[in-house]
Amino acid sequence: MTTEVYLIRHGETMFNQLNKVQGWADSPLTIKGINDLKKTAEALSQIHFDNMYSSDLKRAIDTVHLMKNANEVSEIGKIKKLPEFREVFFGSFEGDDIDKTWEAIGQAAGVGPEKNVQKIINQVGIYEFREATKKADPRHLAENSEELDTRMVRAIKKLQEETENENRVLLVSHGDFIKTLGIKYWNKSDRLHDIEFPDNGSITRGILNDNGKFEIVDYNIKAEYF
Repeated sequence: MTTEVYLIRHGETMFNQLNKVQGWADSPLTIKGINDLKKTAEALSQIHFDNMYSSDLKRAIDTVHLMKNANEVSEIGKIKKLPEFREVFFGSFEGDDIDKTWEAIGQAAGVGPEKNVQKIINQVGIYEFREATKKADPRHLAENSEELDTRMVRAIKKLQEETENENRVLLVSHGDFIKTLGIKYWNKSDRLHDIEFPDNGSITRGILNDNGKFEIVDYNIKAEYF
């Protein structure tokens, strides 16, 4: 069975607002984040979902419950949490200032103290960027390209197992993880260079085929345009 997957990025959080690195570290949704999510929830309120899932991080769990509570045409039971879809892990950089983190990674990548992460990725490629992230991390705990790619493949396989008899599902995940899925599975990506970072509360739509193939067909769509 082919399954339509609505990937939602969680709402704005305190760390987003404070410009801090937020991977496996967690922080609560802001008032703005909750209000913006209500727009997404309203846009999807008349779309029937067979099930809803989320990453196991609280900001994603809080987001999926907003989607569930606003939906008027679906009967969703207990939300299942899929840790495979949690955010990219940034190791020792978790909770640090984002600009200083990108500068450190830029140095490790040979680009120099660059604050614009898109420039770093487009100069060295997404794979070298992940390697530089692990290299720049003082404890070398951050996910590199192989570790993250292995987890993405495992995430898609797990999702296929969970949605075997489901036509359409909603899944709340995270910005960098969704973007990295986009680089790998969106037909408008060249699989190497950066793509735009998904907005909080944005909708990315994918198709999961029964042979396990996953393809992103709509990326980073704002609720008002859906």
